[in-house]
Amino acid sequence: MASEKKIGLYFGTFNPIHSGHLTIANYMVEYSDLDEVWMVVTPHNPHKKKKTLLDDNHRLSMVRIALEEYPKLKASNIEFGLPQPNYTVNTLAHLEEKFPNKQFCLIMGEDNLKGFHKWKNYEVILKRYPIYVYPRISEGVVDHQFYSEGKLHPSITKVDAPIMELSSTFIRKAISEGKNIRPMLPFEVWKYLDEMNFYK
Repeated sequence: MASEKKIGLYFGTFNPIHSGHLTIANYMVEYSDLDEVWMVVTPHNPHKKKKTLLDDNHRLSMVRIALEEYPKLKASNIEFGLPQPNYTVNTLAHLEEKFPNKQFCLIMGEDNLKGFHKWKNYEVILKRYPIYVYPRISEGVVDHQFYSEGKLHPSITKVDAPIMELSSTFIRKAISEGKNIRPMLPFEVWKYLDEMNFYK
């Protein structure tokens, strides 16, 4: 019997997906024991204002376009049919039920780990799902409760991915100011944004 596939879940509004997201996702799947990374498009993050978001399906389309040449990376709209706002613990339970033969893991930036203790049912997540953390340049120390005697919590694995300081906010602002930001986006995504006149 084949061993269960290990799937890393990379959540985001991907508004829009950019080269930084792609670099992190690809690094995670190539340099850790993950078999695949699913980029889960969040319809509405409880911490973000909805009005700045492009329509869910446009953001999903751009993720799909960006991942076409990366067989180990997949776009997921699993949260589109779940109650709003989305909480990661509920999404994980739903995925586990839907795909009992896969092992799900969380991917997050070091900056998110700092606020992880504020997540809904974070103890359940920590107990049941491995967490893969990639580095970010951020102020302050990661919350001390995930460290013990200088060691990370056993559920947490640090992956030494490149530090990407590119943000979707920066890209949206640059587009609205008429800047050329083509190198920061997968080409097909740039073309899609340009043709649809998004963020202008």
